Amino acid sequence: MFEYTLEATAGAARAGTLTLPHGLVQTPAFMPVGTHAVVRGLHPDDVRRAGAQIILANTYHLHLRPGEMEVRALGGLNRFTTWDRPMLTDSGGFQVFSLEGLRTISEHGVAFQSHIDGTYRTITPEISMEIQWALGADVAMQFDHVVPGQAPHELAEEGMERSLRWLERCLARHHELAVDAPDTQALWPIVQGGTHADLRRRSIEGILARGRWKGTAIGGLSVGEPKPVMHRVLEELEPVLPRDAPRYLMGVGFPADLLEGIARGVDLFDCVAATRNGRHGTAWVTDGRVNVKGAALRSDSGPLDPECDCETCTTFSRAYLRHLFVAEDMLGLRLVSIHNIRFLIRLAEEARRRILDGTFDDWSREWLRRHQARGAT
Repeated sequence: MFEYTLEATAGAARAGTLTLPHGLVQTPAFMPVGTHAVVRGLHPDDVRRAGAQIILANTYHLHLRPGEMEVRALGGLNRFTTWDRPMLTDSGGFQVFSLEGLRTISEHGVAFQSHIDGTYRTITPEISMEIQWALGADVAMQFDHVVPGQAPHELAEEGMERSLRWLERCLARHHELAVDAPDTQALWPIVQGGTHADLRRRSIEGILARGRWKGTAIGGLSVGEPKPVMHRVLEELEPVLPRDAPRYLMGVGFPADLLEGIARGVDLFDCVAATRNGRHGTAWVTDGRVNVKGAALRSDSGPLDPECDCETCTTFSRAYLRHLFVAEDMLGLRLVSIHNIRFLIRLAEEARRRILDGTFDDWSREWLRRHQARGAT
């Protein structure tokens, strides 16, 4: 279990296969986000038919509701959700650090007030590991100290150094939990350091000094910094990240960002934007974006995206999708969400095929030119 095979490269871009307890993941790949153990508004079969190989669930939210022990008693996340493929849980770090005014940070962990019922709780590195072990996903993320986007050097250094110290505690507790089931769940560290090259390098050096990892995540990007800055950070990290393990860029999943990340050596992506945009009537298409609620679609009998093979595009017209949004019927939200996650999954699939056949560079440049011609991201 937890093996990664690198099959081909095109510059920094990589195609590989990740073996996890619940199945294989061919990379590069997009992971739909199931924050509350559900990809919002979608049946698990919708997500399967869209081609998802792995999905993400959120430790913070599931800890608050329904509670990790309830999920464990019901057989773990896979049985609870009926999702029979690989799953990854984030550590809850991003969520608790986002609770400005409701949390207190110390070396011990983060004390916070629940946004649901106002109760006071604490998540430490050890507790994060215990929650994720109870949830039972294939991959658990370390509890890290997340700093604001474009944080100054001193603040980014504080978060990076604390994340390394917390990684040691995560690793120790994870080893204790896994002693009787060592091939059940992998722990992945998170590279922090803001937009500062020296801190990012120190972070990965500290991570590698603490063990040999089955995967590595890159956190603290796509949080407000300019796109060229994110690209620079990825380019600086690529040569020093382990070649024989998958690389996961956390919270990044707009179409252009996905392709730019693949070109810089990233294997896995996740983002809520696909379903969030879908629920608000924005569909990603090869030529940019479509406002599904726009009056221009009122008599349009064509598919949402003629190049897409998803259930929405092969079945329904643009005019019908617009009608659903105007009528405020929930089917419209579901159908455009299905399209958007299939769009990203298909983009990653095509990138993989192009890496394998040696045409990635020319294809990706032309794809980005076409997609961004009308200002799409």
